[in-house]
Amino acid sequence: MNKKERVFNFSAGPSMLPIDVINEVAAELANYQESGQSVMEMSHRSAEFDKIIKDAESDLRKLMNIPENYKVLFLQGGGTTQFSMVALNFMGGTHKADYIITGQWAKKAYTEACKYGDIKVVANSEDKKYTYIPKVSKDDFRPDADYVYICENNTIYGTHYNELPDTGEIPLVADMSSCILSQEIDVTKYAAIFAGAQKNIGPAGVTIAIIRDDMIGKAHPMTPVYMDYKVHAEKDSLYNTPPCFAIYVAGKVFKHLLDMGGIKAIEKVNLRKAEKLYNFIDNSKLFKCPVAKEDRSIMNVVMVTGNDVMDKKFVDEAKEAGFINLKGHRSIGGLRASIYNAMPEEGVDKLIEFMKKFEEENI
Repeated sequence: MNKKERVFNFSAGPSMLPIDVINEVAAELANYQESGQSVMEMSHRSAEFDKIIKDAESDLRKLMNIPENYKVLFLQGGGTTQFSMVALNFMGGTHKADYIITGQWAKKAYTEACKYGDIKVVANSEDKKYTYIPKVSKDDFRPDADYVYICENNTIYGTHYNELPDTGEIPLVADMSSCILSQEIDVTKYAAIFAGAQKNIGPAGVTIAIIRDDMIGKAHPMTPVYMDYKVHAEKDSLYNTPPCFAIYVAGKVFKHLLDMGGIKAIEKVNLRKAEKLYNFIDNSKLFKCPVAKEDRSIMNVVMVTGNDVMDKKFVDEAKEAGFINLKGHRSIGGLRASIYNAMPEEGVDKLIEFMKKFEEENI
């Protein structure tokens, strides 16, 4: 591989960004739109940044068809901070919440929520190493729960909710960090959505929260000021200095997706990429996908050879060929290809070609 070329980066996050966005940011880096300054140097109270953040919100609303009765917040702290914020802000009624555990991140969110209220695990797929999404019914949830929590796409384990649980009148809260903007969704089915940026939105540093108005203003009295959604909603995400540069790049990504034809257009590409890769794996004599077919993620494709030495050989040879970050998460090993929005279809096609060659040489 020519080391000067860009590689195909299959990292689970931070992940690839659209090259057009990177080039545009590079062109504006030292002097943003003739303002004489970089966005990295810009006051978050300036007219220039006011337009950047307002445009970013407007474009995200267009992409996701977000109704007016939902606030869009640009926050810091990643998904991990949201684990606490969700519990502190939304358990203002009975102080009860129901969680479905489908992987490490949902489990961490549950553990954090237990500090603040009565938390029930409604279902858990740990019995089969999180290789499936457990089926639940409306009767499984406590009718007086303040909310139900899910992690919609499980980055480590390669599973995804292809059908949302029926929670009835109980508000549904979803961590969408690794699937936001990948497929069309109906925002009105959720009371709150949050997502770290570093997969489909932009560089690490900003977290998006989309929250229905009636969920705001119920924070526990002990809630730190920065962790109260109401504080950020009232100040239009400018209570304190936000992650300005990350918001700026996210706004570029939103415009890029709109120019592509919106989420409907990128969803078609994403489905095609995933179908190609899963079809190869399912017909392979070397690679296997342990995830239940009906619960597979189109963003994170998990696979194994069944041999740790072979897995390492694959990762090493793939890196030499220009395919990086294919090693599975350290907690489970194996292999993983994260094929987020910015991964071009060409990257998936070439990965499959490499996997075919590797299989022929090693079977």
